[in-house]
Amino acid sequence: MTEQEIDIYYKAVLDLVSLAGKVVNEGFSITKRVETKSGAADLVTEYDQRVEEILIKNLQEKFPTHKFIGEESTAAGVKADFGNDPTWIIDPIDGTTNFVHGFPFVAISIALAINKEVVIGVIYNPVLDRLYSAVRGKGAFKNGRPIKCSGQTDLALSQVAGEYGSSREPDIITAKCQNLRVIIEKVHSIRAVGSAAMNLCMVAEGSCDAYFEYGIHIWDYAAGDLIAREAGAYTCDPSGGPLNLLHRCILCTATKELAGQISPLLTHVDFPDD
Repeated sequence: MTEQEIDIYYKAVLDLVSLAGKVVNEGFSITKRVETKSGAADLVTEYDQRVEEILIKNLQEKFPTHKFIGEESTAAGVKADFGNDPTWIIDPIDGTTNFVHGFPFVAISIALAINKEVVIGVIYNPVLDRLYSAVRGKGAFKNGRPIKCSGQTDLALSQVAGEYGSSREPDIITAKCQNLRVIIEKVHSIRAVGSAAMNLCMVAEGSCDAYFEYGIHIWDYAAGDLIAREAGAYTCDPSGGPLNLLHRCILCTATKELAGQISPLLTHVDFPDD
């Protein structure tokens, strides 16, 4: 894949994410039709479905040989195949529960993977008008300006993002609460904004020093992982091993040293791979 081709894909998705953002803003402050998926805390709205439809339809028209993995189409039973072909990985509204409640940390997350490597990441919060983007090897940007992570190496001086997630199984809740408790005892503060994409962007821009979560999906963090790494962050499996986008968990830190301090503290939670 040439740099020129990747540039074409990048410009196309930037145009589309602006269009999709208008749909998100249209629905943000009004009453929405809300349905549940895997459980009472796993929500979907007609706007999630509309945004995904807009993105996939337009990208298919422009790039008919490309493949797609979308949160809502996967939930509807479309088989998600993460192979070597150019594959767009889409979360139409990351932070749907925030969207339902009018809490402004919501994001459209789009990644393009080629040979299973993410080469483009775009995350757009249209409510707050924050556009984060990265092309592999070319740095990370917020609204067109370069961003860098904090470079923090000391856990005691860190602000850490962590989430409870949508699962309500007692064992999972217990493990996640234990993780947040052991971390809060050792850091400046914990933040939970309800969006994996936004958490990764906050590490990328330096407003958080680390983020970890179990139970997320490839569409939640494929784009954010690239943006964070292009901003200088370190990402891995929370156990300390290499990151696997199908393994449904991530530890993202401003430095490798910080990851080495956090990983041994965590109670690891296994979810079925995507």
